[in-house]
Amino acid sequence: MKVIIALIYLFIIVALTSCESIGICKICRQVTYVDGAVTNEGPEAEYCDARLIAIEATPDYIDGNLRVSWECR
Repeated sequence: MKVIIALIYLFIIVALTSCESIGICKICRQVTYVDGAVTNEGPEAEYCDARLIAIEATPDYIDGNLRVSWECR
């Protein structure tokens, strides 16, 4: 019985401290527009979980006719 309890306890510890992704990932890049036309596109990279949520929550940077935004697919 003690062995079963120890195995369950060990399983719970491993499950709660796992560094595995929860599986929410997208490919994103920063895109710069001037007067509505694309002038620069950053490199695409895969973002997952908390980093992806932070990128999607980032508002566009707008300064006059310049707009910088994140685009994800």
